Amino acid sequence: MAKSPITSEVDFEADGKQMGYLRVPHSVDRSAYGWIPVPITVIRNGAGPTLLLSAGVHGDEYEGQIAIAELAAELEAQDIRGRLILLPQVNLPAALAGNRVSPIDDGNMNRLYPGDPSGTPTEMIAHYHEEILLPLADYAVDLHSGGKSLMYPATLLRGPSHSVEEEKGLQLLSEALDLPYAWVFTGGGGKASTARTAMGAANRKGVINVMAELGGGDTVTPDVLALVRRGLRRVLSALGMLSDYVPGVARGTRALHVQGSIYAYETGLFEPLKPIGGEVQKGDVVAVLHHPETPGRAPTQVTSPFAGLVLARRWLAQANRGDALFQIAADAS
Repeated sequence: MAKSPITSEVDFEADGKQMGYLRVPHSVDRSAYGWIPVPITVIRNGAGPTLLLSAGVHGDEYEGQIAIAELAAELEAQDIRGRLILLPQVNLPAALAGNRVSPIDDGNMNRLYPGDPSGTPTEMIAHYHEEILLPLADYAVDLHSGGKSLMYPATLLRGPSHSVEEEKGLQLLSEALDLPYAWVFTGGGGKASTARTAMGAANRKGVINVMAELGGGDTVTPDVLALVRRGLRRVLSALGMLSDYVPGVARGTRALHVQGSIYAYETGLFEPLKPIGGEVQKGDVVAVLHHPETPGRAPTQVTSPFAGLVLARRWLAQANRGDALFQIAADAS
């Protein structure tokens, strides 16, 4: 097993339900021998798969944090078969601050895997996630959202499979989550992945995994949260870990390939002209950027270089050159 300065208050091999913290050493002026308490719950009951559920890799993405924390509070050992590892706030400092990145070291965790056991707190947590936790898992689901700046509908993200077994597992997770959209990657993945994300970390460890983008706008979207709550229990049921749950009829998922993002090339106040889910043709005017600081200046029109539908859009009105305004996707077929 890889070495890490982080210690766990829970025993991953013990049966029963354990709630505690991963202790991330953090020596500062106010606490010379202190540690950052990353919350973790492990529920284990007999034989079965291990599922790792994570959220809060970015701290301003909330639906996953809530849904995983609820499972940790509600489920008992007798409710499941196998082992469930629950991490509602992986990057705890960022989650407590409600920021995408950690206020301690400016660490954007989902750009720092595989981390560094001798690095900053964010790098240490990323390393522990990849090298200690993921090797315990058969399956993993990492929950995100658009954070402060973007808004997504409930959207699954999955990579390509590299074996029959992986494809079967990816289909199982995708169909169980049963979200309205799926962003399907056409390349990458596998154990040779160089992605510096939690998904890349899981791929490198051979864990069958998916990710999700769930709302955003620095708020909790009730209808999206309801889909997350339902989807996680459906996953547990599909894996044979939650025998008493009746999943109900699947609603179906629209599979998409992302075409690209539309960016601002001027600074201004962003007025979107296309809604999430709205159809877009190449050359359509999809937004205008207003310039009230310059009397008499006409708004700047923003056109789409892609055809498809709006999968995500910027949620903040102020936009600078280089900010993503829309993400456009087209049907995978």
